[in-house]
Amino acid sequence: MDPITEAEQDSRRWLNSYQRRVDEIAARAATARGELAGLTATVGGERGAVTVTVDHTGALRDLSFGERADELTRPQLARAVLDASSRARAEVARRSREALEPLVGAAPATGPLRSPGAGG
Repeated sequence: MDPITEAEQDSRRWLNSYQRRVDEIAARAATARGELAGLTATVGGERGAVTVTVDHTGALRDLSFGERADELTRPQLARAVLDASSRARAEVARRSREALEPLVGAAPATGPLRSPGAGG
């Protein structure tokens, strides 16, 4: 059997290094996926008249009305629900971006491949 050439050793080192980077990205993706799956936001509106909770997709998961809701007209109450829902979705989006930052900041696994002798 022929001894392994320097170029073959370089290729194997590069491939091993690349595989480690891919594994690290996969681990960060799994962490982010777990954080996102349980993400919710609860926001109150119209001085306690309404409270809404949305999930990680922005879907409404809970809606409750406080005593102040009785003082509002139906259109005011509807606006309060929509406003609180919008703010809760914005909060979920902000927290989702934060959860994804470690993943998005990583070098993409599908980025340009370089030949073993091209550095990096």
